[in-house]
Amino acid sequence: MESVAFIQWCLDNLNYWTITLLMAIESSFIPFPSEIVVPPAAWLASTGGELNIYLVVLFATLGADIGALVNYYLARWLGRPLVYKFANTRLAHALLIDADGVAKAEAYFEKHGAISTFVGRLIPAIRQLISIPAGLARMKMGPFLLYTTLGAGVWNCVLAAIGHYLSTIESIDSKEKLIAQATQYSHEIGYALLALAAVALAVILYKAFKKKPQQAKGE
Repeated sequence: MESVAFIQWCLDNLNYWTITLLMAIESSFIPFPSEIVVPPAAWLASTGGELNIYLVVLFATLGADIGALVNYYLARWLGRPLVYKFANTRLAHALLIDADGVAKAEAYFEKHGAISTFVGRLIPAIRQLISIPAGLARMKMGPFLLYTTLGAGVWNCVLAAIGHYLSTIESIDSKEKLIAQATQYSHEIGYALLALAAVALAVILYKAFKKKPQQAKGE
């Protein structure tokens, strides 16, 4: 209960440090919606608060990187058997982690390779867990941080843009309405981004496989 109270205090007192901390927690072992952090912070920045919307995105992305690193190294150090064993415990379930979720993230990573670290940051339910299969696969740190930062940065820009847009709507006069509307918009945009990423990936794979037969004929 104390941890819940602390998180609530951070949400009620948003600044660059609490944004970083909350996004680190959100991206690691206690998944909760990033919609309750970034859009309200961007809303505050856009309505004359002490926050700067660009710094909100920067510190939110920094926090996401920190949380992703926690998951990455835990998976890398513990190994696959212990990760799945932990995922089946009551503690893991209390943290909204289960073996099925880890398996889905691992399957997505294996299917799409390193780029899944970027795309996975845009997918609900996969976003917080995509760092685990990266750690299990011992993905190189440079590409891992690059793709994680790009993916988290894109998503935080989307959330900040939503918060800024909602600051222009007079009917959004409470934090509850702000979060509800931001959640709806973020889900719609998230799935649209996923669709675009899937199309881009399909085009890349099509061109790659198309070149191979041509090269074989040339040989």
